[in-house]
Amino acid sequence: MTIMAKSKPTILNTLIPYVAAILIALAAVGVFIALMGFDVLKAYYTILFTSFRTPNGFIQTLLKFIPLVLQAYAFTVPLAAGKFNIGGEGQLIVGAIGAAAVGILLPDLPPLLLIPLVLLGGIVAGALWGFIPGWLLYKFNINEILTTVLLNFVSFALINYVATGPWRDPAAGHPTTIPIGRGGYLPLLVDNPPLHAGIIIALLVAVAVYFYTTRSTAGYELVATGANPRAAGVFGINVKYMFVLSIVIAGGIGGLSGAIEVSGVQHRLIEGLQHNFLVLGLIIGLIAKGNNMAVPFVAFFIAVLEVGASAMQRTLMIPVEMVFIVEALVLLFVLLSDVVRRK
Repeated sequence: MTIMAKSKPTILNTLIPYVAAILIALAAVGVFIALMGFDVLKAYYTILFTSFRTPNGFIQTLLKFIPLVLQAYAFTVPLAAGKFNIGGEGQLIVGAIGAAAVGILLPDLPPLLLIPLVLLGGIVAGALWGFIPGWLLYKFNINEILTTVLLNFVSFALINYVATGPWRDPAAGHPTTIPIGRGGYLPLLVDNPPLHAGIIIALLVAVAVYFYTTRSTAGYELVATGANPRAAGVFGINVKYMFVLSIVIAGGIGGLSGAIEVSGVQHRLIEGLQHNFLVLGLIIGLIAKGNNMAVPFVAFFIAVLEVGASAMQRTLMIPVEMVFIVEALVLLFVLLSDVVRRK
């Protein structure tokens, strides 16, 4: 009797569902754009190529990529352990508060000291914010989805309090703090248009997350916990501890994204600096199907769509919501591809 070996999926087979999902999503949205009376080809050209036509467009895409990839990892790291962190937005905000606090309280430190301290302040604040739902899960078995979502709302009140409190900028017409010390500004890699060193930090985090989850013992325990918690417990892995650890790591990454926004972009704490990073981070993590190697590529694609959407709205007067529909449909069709493959 001949036994046929099961072939491993090739890169081409892996990419086909993504390419098909993008094409189908663009075709579906193209129908709506055409019915609204707009030029479909011009709209698609603007969405897909704005990021590559000019240096400014490309750098704006990279600046959008930084918080998106970090927010996606704040979702996929706990996902590897079978947990859902929906609190990336709150962790970003609290991380931004921690970074701003360090930068405002220690404004005269030299860059060599202040920059690492500002980033560390964001990481620690975000990790502590992630520890709260982790501890509630560990101690009382309270679902992390509920607690991380509710903590987002707490963070909204917290940033409002800080931005309108003693550190507020009286000259600003929006809840905003005074600037951090200039020594806390991330150095620029490109001056005009400006691109700060946060892109290097984001890429280093991507490499670190990949090696942690695929090449380390602790990462193996994390993935084993997510694959089968009961079996992991039988083989001596402290499952509850891994649950908490995954959310704390996610909180630190989310906090880092807030620190980079303060240190590299805003140079102060501004209410609303989180934009829609949480939703896009979740979309990226789901499209990547929790694959940490795929996350940076998906994040860059979403960043391209976001920058293109703004250009499309400015130049063609097409509602930016069309790109939201594209992103949602890409996610839907990628997830449906698994169903089609099984059938």
